Amino acid sequence: DRMGTKSLMLMRTIRMGLVATAIATVSGLLLAGTGLRAQKAELASVLKQMDASAAKFQDVAADISVDNYTAVVQDHEFQKGITAFRRANGSMEMVMHLKTSDGQPYADLLYRKGQLENYNPIQNQETIVSAGANKQEYDSLLATGFGATGKELSAAWTVTFQGMETVDKVQTAKLDLVSKDAKIRENYSHLTIWVDLSRDISMKLAMFQPSGDSRTATYSNIQYNAHLKDSQFKLDIPKGTPVQRR
Repeated sequence: DRMGTKSLMLMRTIRMGLVATAIATVSGLLLAGTGLRAQKAELASVLKQMDASAAKFQDVAADISVDNYTAVVQDHEFQKGITAFRRANGSMEMVMHLKTSDGQPYADLLYRKGQLENYNPIQNQETIVSAGANKQEYDSLLATGFGATGKELSAAWTVTFQGMETVDKVQTAKLDLVSKDAKIRENYSHLTIWVDLSRDISMKLAMFQPSGDSRTATYSNIQYNAHLKDSQFKLDIPKGTPVQRR
């Protein structure tokens, strides 16, 4: 009868729909699995290249441009200056000299032997912070963009490869990093670095805080393995400057 025929057709249509849905679901899962395997393979290749380049890294000097973003007031503050990094005695060292956007001295920073010195010329104040038990965290953050091996990076961070991008005419691997250290995550929810794989140095580094604030540093005029002198890793602080230790 007609009702029976219609019911049979309806059941067939439903079965065909279910089969089509199942096929689409399985296909989607297979494609997703293929995509995930491809991403893992690409990340493994990037980290392997970093391992090879890190072995050659000694030091780097560069111009730096910094964009400090404050989310609550949606405001950007800019600085420019020079910076340098090097491996010395199994640890990372960093020096940075920053000026405001209108060229006024803003800050001089030096990290060396587990100690961070910050000279504020505007307030004529020097602050010295000892890394102490947190030295490994400091070293990890500094080495993240300069000279870290792929193994070191993946040991300290959950790394996501976000593709290749050009920064200042240099082809870079864009990597998003979430620290495996809860203390670092309290201050930085994640970092993004744009790495020149041939030299294992960052062309750009963005640090994001849970508050929504961020700090983005862009590097240019890079001098790679320039055999930097010890004198470059010192601060010229006027005698008599008040010192605060933490």
